[in-house]
Amino acid sequence: MADITGNIEVDGLVKQREELERLMMGNPQMEKRVQKLIRKVLMAARKQVSQSAQGAMRSDPRQAYKAVKTSVYRRILGGSVSILNKRRAGAPGSYEPPRKLRPGQRGGNRVPRGARTQQVMSYQGADRAFILRFLNQGTGERTAGTRGGRLSGNRGSIAPRNFFSNSSHRALQQAAAELDKLIDEMIKQEFNK
Repeated sequence: MADITGNIEVDGLVKQREELERLMMGNPQMEKRVQKLIRKVLMAARKQVSQSAQGAMRSDPRQAYKAVKTSVYRRILGGSVSILNKRRAGAPGSYEPPRKLRPGQRGGNRVPRGARTQQVMSYQGADRAFILRFLNQGTGERTAGTRGGRLSGNRGSIAPRNFFSNSSHRALQQAAAELDKLIDEMIKQEFNK
């Protein structure tokens, strides 16, 4: 079963790993070629998980589905697909939610936005991994802050959708099968030289 980092191990790759380690002793460029193959299959897996995340949301104007990320490990042969935060934040966006009031109509929130609210509103794309985790795991009852005792409010709760574990497990199994084929082809090419 995959967790929020989407790691999976495949038993069929053990024999290939041994052959690959023998090949890598004689050719220093082999490791880079294998990492390139791993990156290729992980990008395909990322695309599948992103599509699953997009399907779990009714509306996604700030493109949170782009927050699914991949990483290829440097020290060992492998990688992961996750919905964890990136190390560096991207450029802030300029999204402004649509106003539902007609000009001149009373209503709506008359309290100016705080700096933290504006900061969270500016997150878009790959910076919105926290939204995917909320949707995947759900939340408890959410209440708004009091803003110095003036305001309070109930924001409800988010029911868990559990899209990540199923989609990442399926995508990584397909990626492992594809990697198996690609490594077989690469090994045959090396032995036939």
